[in-house]
Amino acid sequence: MICIICKQAHTRNGKATVTLERGATTIIVKGVPARICPNCGEEYVEEDISAELLKSAEAAAKSGVQVDIREYVVA
Repeated sequence: MICIICKQAHTRNGKATVTLERGATTIIVKGVPARICPNCGEEYVEEDISAELLKSAEAAAKSGVQVDIREYVVA
């Protein structure tokens, strides 16, 4: 896929770090599979993976977590 931000390069498979924040909760997930533009660095995470991350972050926020840093693990 051609990067929709810079329109200069095709994205490549890689790993991203995703930061999710809501109110007082911050969740950082490292090693998330993504397509990354080698030109501008824009990261694209698949919809199913995004949904997984959001569900996990919602559970953490509900349990009172303030800061959590974790490695992505396939469900």
